[in-house]
Amino acid sequence: MDRQALEDMLAQGQDNLMLRYTLGTLYFKEKEYETAAEHLERALEINNHHSASWKAYGRALAAQGRRSDAIDAYTTGITVAQKRGDIQAAKEMQIFLKRLQEH
Repeated sequence: MDRQALEDMLAQGQDNLMLRYTLGTLYFKEKEYETAAEHLERALEINNHHSASWKAYGRALAAQGRRSDAIDAYTTGITVAQKRGDIQAAKEMQIFLKRLQEH
């Protein structure tokens, strides 16, 4: 689905986790990191137990140079993923976190 169709759905009041997550990832792919982070932050306000949103949010923050915020997002995301048994997401965020901490 294209981004404009999703934006139209949002404008019509269809605000939900998957819509925000998808918009966030699409904006990230377009290198619009600030807008991506805004959508992902909203996704996490809707459901802060969504591991994929934490991972994407951390990436969007890191891409903006918001290192400290990205570290916080990954740290929280790892905890969430581990509690949910989402081992792959936790491992990926641990790698991203380690890279940020090394620089």
